[in-house]
Amino acid sequence: MKTYLKILFNSEGALPSEVKNQLMNMGFKATSGNYDFVYDWGDKDVKIEDLIWFADKVHSALKGMKVYFSIETI
Repeated sequence: MKTYLKILFNSEGALPSEVKNQLMNMGFKATSGNYDFVYDWGDKDVKIEDLIWFADKVHSALKGMKVYFSIETI
């Protein structure tokens, strides 16, 4: 299972490099295409509760950076 993250930057917010560093510290990898970052859950059996917890963690990591984000897990 993988979680994909798309970021919408704000010129009044954090630098894209700062956002990248925050996300990569969480285990995300930068990617190209329709999404900006991907998190690979590996073979872990991911439940809805895990995904909500992870979304909360992303929200906390990006708080104050003045960016918008969307998450999709497939």
